[in-house]
This record gives sequence, structure tokens and C-alpha cells, in this order.
Amino acid sequence: MKQLSLDNLRAFVAVVDLGGYARAGDYLGRSQPAISLQIKRLEEQLGRKLFSRQGQRQQVNADGMQLYQHAVQMLGINDDIFRQFEQSQLSGQLRLGLPSEFATRLLPSIIGDFSKAYPDVTLEVTCDLSKSLLDKDKRKQFDLILALDDMATDNQPETLLQDELVWVASPSYRLVEEQIALVVAPKGCIYRQRALDRLQGAGQRWRISYTNADIGGITAALKEGLGVTVLARSTLPADLAPIRHKSLPTLGKVGINLFIQSNKHPQASRKLAEFIRSRLGYLSN
Repeated sequence: MKQLSLDNLRAFVAVVDLGGYARAGDYLGRSQPAISLQIKRLEEQLGRKLFSRQGQRQQVNADGMQLYQHAVQMLGINDDIFRQFEQSQLSGQLRLGLPSEFATRLLPSIIGDFSKAYPDVTLEVTCDLSKSLLDKDKRKQFDLILALDDMATDNQPETLLQDELVWVASPSYRLVEEQIALVVAPKGCIYRQRALDRLQGAGQRWRISYTNADIGGITAALKEGLGVTVLARSTLPADLAPIRHKSLPTLGKVGINLFIQSNKHPQASRKLAEFIRSRLGYLSN
């Protein structure tokens, strides 16, 4: 009887979810040629092409989407079986630190899915600026930290994503180019510093119209039309929009890093890290 490889199906699902062979390879810890070979073996076994070339990209086709639905179900059953037998071994409290803008997009899925899979693991979440989370004294409080990387650190983190920084405002906002109004977090925020550096480098006048450390406060100020801010594209709230203007310089990218530093609950920490990697990968597409 013929049998499909779950490893090949997992590679296929990762390519579809993450939008490319290279991203799937980064997520699964494999090279791009290895991912390509897994997809080729699937296609040979099924006798169907799963992707069609559109320009320089491979786009999943109708046969691929039909397989995708079954593959997600098969992998879900496989993963659920392992989770059921692992649950008795995973318990305790994990302390997670992350910037508030990631909490808004990332935490809902993590809290729901992770808590269902591992009900005996309690999550304690702290939101703060990356600089504060990685302070040499404060960082000892956490088992895992998700943070931005425009700073020197003693421990080498795992870079999950190089994300594009974008100017953000309310969809109805009309920019006054004579003096850019900024809605920002307090000093020490990477987004704030990048905005000021790029505006100053471009010779563009600016003023800070509102300051708040929480993404909720910043979002509310933007919706009231108090100015523009800078965010990583993957954290963009649904009710705000990227803004382009000749007075707004390009911002470059920022690294999103994961620090795993738990000695008390290493297995639970690894599982939580897997959830963060997968959810952050989905957000970036």
C-alpha cells in the first residue's frame, strides 16, 4: 500500500503557508534544495504538479490546494497524538516577555492553541520595550523573550524574522509634510529611534505629538489623527494602514529575535518557542 511521507507533507504545507521554498526551509531548519526535493517526491508519488510558475515565484495550483486541505488534517492528527502523550510531562509556569505590538497580533493564537495543547503549563506574559526586556537584570525574570535586535546583547539569539519597518497612520490621515507629527513610544524604543534618525538624515522637520509605551495607546492616538508612527509590518493592526509619502524616508528592516533561557522547564519552553515561530511566520505573510 502506498504511503505519503508526513515529513514531505509538512514541507509542502510550510511552503504554502510561508509563501516560498526558502522561507519554508528556514522555518523547518532545512536547505532550499532539500525542500525542493521533498516537493518533487510528493509530485512524483501523486503524479501531479502541485505548483505553477508565475514569474519568478511558484504558486500553489488547484491540485496543490486540494492536497493542502488533506495535508493540514493529517499533520493535525499526527501532532495531536504526540501532544496528548506529552501533556502529562509538560507542566509548570513559563514567563514570556515581548513588546506590546507583538502581543496584540501574536498572543491570541498562542494563548488559545498552546493552552489547549498543554493545559498544565501556565503562561505569565509581560509586555515592555525590547531594551527593557533585555536589561541584564530584568531579563533573568523570563524563560523566553521575543525582542527587536538594534542593540548589543550578551547571548546570541535566534533570529525568527527580518521584518520591514513601515510608516503607519489612520487610513484617513492627511500628512502635513512641513513638519511630520509623530506618535511614538518613550525613549529607548527602536521604532522611535529609527524614525528620528531617518527623518534627521533626510533633513525633514518633525515633532512628537504624542508618547505612549503601549500599542493600544499609540493605536488610539493614530485613529484620532495625531500623526504617524513606525511599526514592523507583521505587527500592523487591522484598523491602521501603511502610509507612503515623499517626505517619509525608507526605514529599512529590523530583526525579530527569540531568546530561550529557561533551565527550569526546558521542554515546555521549546514547545512554546515552536508556537511562536509558526505564528510569527504566518503573520509575516
